[in-house]
Order: sequence, then C-alpha cells, then structure tokens
Amino acid sequence: MFDQVKQYIEEAKQFEAKTLDELEQFRIKFLSKKHGIITNLFKEFRNIPNEQKKEYGKILNELKNIVETKVKTLRQQLIDQQAKRTDLDLTLPGNSLSIGSLHPLTIVKRQILEIFTNMGFAVAHGPEIEDDWHNFTALNFPHDHPARDMQDTFFIERNPDVVLRTHTSNTQIRYMETHKPPIKVVLPGRVYRNEAVSARAHYVFHQIEGLYVDKNVSFADLKQTLLLFAQEFFGPNTKIRFRPSYFPFTEPSAEMDVTCTLCGGKGCNVCKYTGWLEILGCGMVDPNVLSNVGIDPEEYTGYAFGFGIERIAMLKYGINDLRIFLENDKRMLDQFMYL
Repeated sequence: MFDQVKQYIEEAKQFEAKTLDELEQFRIKFLSKKHGIITNLFKEFRNIPNEQKKEYGKILNELKNIVETKVKTLRQQLIDQQAKRTDLDLTLPGNSLSIGSLHPLTIVKRQILEIFTNMGFAVAHGPEIEDDWHNFTALNFPHDHPARDMQDTFFIERNPDVVLRTHTSNTQIRYMETHKPPIKVVLPGRVYRNEAVSARAHYVFHQIEGLYVDKNVSFADLKQTLLLFAQEFFGPNTKIRFRPSYFPFTEPSAEMDVTCTLCGGKGCNVCKYTGWLEILGCGMVDPNVLSNVGIDPEEYTGYAFGFGIERIAMLKYGINDLRIFLENDKRMLDQFMYL
C-alpha cells in the first residue's frame, strides 16, 4: 500500500497538462469525492495496522497536497497562456450585455416633473394608505358622496376610516397642513379605485397633481401654467381648451383638453373626430379646503390640477390598452430602451 501511494506521488509530480480539459481529468482522477484515488486511499485507512497509521496518514496528506498544488499551479499557467495567445484579436468589440430600461410610465412621469420643476414647483410625496380626513373630508367631500361607497374605494376592513387613497389630493392636504403659503408643489404617486379592469380602466394607476396657493392667484394663472405644460410636453403648436366641470375640492372647476396628438386637431377615430383629447381636471381651490388646513381663504387663493400618468403615456406613445402598463411584457418594454 505504501509503495502504491509513492507511485501516485511520483505520477503527480511529473504530470503536465496542455489544456484545461486535461487538467480537469487529472483533478477528477485524484480528488473526486466519490471515486477519486485519494478518497479511496483514505477509505483504506481503517485496514492499516495501528502502528503504521501515523506514517500512512502522513504520506497520504503529502500526496493530497502535491495534487492540489499541481492543479492550482497548472490552472493559472494555462489561463495565462490563453490570455497571451497571438491569434486573439483584442480590437474586436466585446459581446454586448443585455441592459434594462425605464418603464414608459417612469419616463413620462420624469418628463412631466421636469417641466413643472422648471416652472418653480417643488415635488412632494404622501402615504398610499390614508385616513378619511385627508382623503375625503378635508377635500370637501360630503359624507354621502358616491366616492366613499364601497364600489369606488378600497377600505381597510379592520378600520373603515382607513382607505387606499383614491387620488394624490391627500398629499395636497398634508402639505398645506405643514407648510405656509406661498405653496407651489406637484405631487406624483400611485392611487387605487375599486373598478373593473378593462382597456381603459384599472384598480391601480398613477397620478400627478399640482397645487399653487398664494395671494391673488387667479384662474388666468392656472390657464397659463397648463398651456405652458401642454406645449412643452406635446409640442409648441398644441392648443388647449377648458370645459366647465365639478370637483368637490375646486370652485370653479374645469376639464382641460389638448389638440389631438395623432391628427393634429384635424379629427380622427381616437379623438372621435373632434380634434380634442381630454387630459386633466383643474380648478380654483375651494375656500372650504383652505379653511380645513388652517389657511385664511380671505387672504389666499389657489389653483389645483391633476391627471393620470397612464392617460398621458397612452396619448404620447399611441397605446390603446391601459393593462399593458402593468403586464411587464418585455416585448413592449424593449421599445423604450433608448428613450
């Protein structure tokens, strides 16, 4: 047995490999945990007479160290040799790596925020789980308003006064509670409504709202701000129009349309041949809302506006199904890799 081990030691010392495959075969032959030579020799240890076990163990460890050193040394030599090969063209471009891209909603949100921050608006965020006061009551929603019904709002079952926010207007209230006028802020975020999922509706979507409160703020200021936004985002030839509407937290209230981005206002099936597309709701902040947050409506006025990011993205990129934004279809996302 001792003679056999010595032969293996000699074999290991003399071994040379020209390729990494040859070296791997040598490693498996000696060091494999199942059928390697060294593994089998250690299994024979129990059959060695007690007075010879010390010497046998010593020579086995010597064999193991020689093999492991040989494998480590030859592997590094072979790797270095491959790196120095003259038949490799080091000027060739490397293999391209697959990189990620921004989601179209993220792209649109950043573009919108950049426009408003350039106009002097700050950016603020608020909680998605909200209490009734900040989500409804402080915003002048009557207690019997349909938006409070179960079919429109997700209520937290253990506490019916806590909801998943239905708009980012809750952040308007929180911001006005902690900041004194002048206030000029945009508020992006995710919102939830208990709606059936379809091509034009979803139970989760994204909004950006704007708020400006100061002395002598007028509807003309609101119109000028939104016109500048529309022309910056959709193009310098974009026109806007306002239609009377109703929101509990603004008075007067309006909905704003822009010239259709697809037909340039000439009329098409997307704009129902009107040449206009609705993009947002807006209005002057109701005096009751200002009073609810401790701002004197006799001294200050303000305007607010809000729109869905998905709606803007659908218009910008010609997407006709809202559900696409949340499906994580790589074929769709790859289209935005270089935007």
